[in-house]
Amino acid sequence: MKLHWSPRSPYVRKVMIVAYEAGLVDRIERMRSVAAMRKPNPAIMRDNPLSKIPTLVLDDGRVLFDSAVICEYLDSLHARTPLFPKSGQTRWDALRWHALGDGLLDALILWRNEREREPGQRLQDLMEAFELKTRAALAVLDRETQPLEAAPFGIGHIAIVCALGYLDFRFAGFDWRSGHQQIAAWFDKQSQRPSVQNTAPVDDQ
Repeated sequence: MKLHWSPRSPYVRKVMIVAYEAGLVDRIERMRSVAAMRKPNPAIMRDNPLSKIPTLVLDDGRVLFDSAVICEYLDSLHARTPLFPKSGQTRWDALRWHALGDGLLDALILWRNEREREPGQRLQDLMEAFELKTRAALAVLDRETQPLEAAPFGIGHIAIVCALGYLDFRFAGFDWRSGHQQIAAWFDKQSQRPSVQNTAPVDDQ
């Protein structure tokens, strides 16, 4: 399998954490790919018309995207404890946390994109809206730390780890841990997992 990959993308990181947890890393060839919102990449578009990463090219030539689909596909290839629970309340909790982690990431990426615009072009009300959503999501996560801790490590945990890791990576001055000590302590604990350490984001440009 070939993966359009970047060491900075939190969605690629989510796929790679799943690959490590599932014991599939050696089966994935990583292809360094740059996906920019304003500059579609022809190399990516040969496999994904949306010019987005992660994109996974299977051995038979079929292509999978986006991260949620790729993660679930990889989870189907191993015999370890499923990262996507199969049924019951455990499944719905995991999918809900997955959606919360991905939704927080979506807001953070849009917030950063707006923040990187020229000062006169930034929409202050939009940045304030993204900050409000981020703080609200952190408050929910802080309240739900105990059930997160009690649940088996799965796709919801992975998405949340990637979102909080992106906060550290791209919002160093935000001090998200202040007032959210429980989820911060949980994140620090999860950061000791080899799969999380091995996928820590790197700004290579």
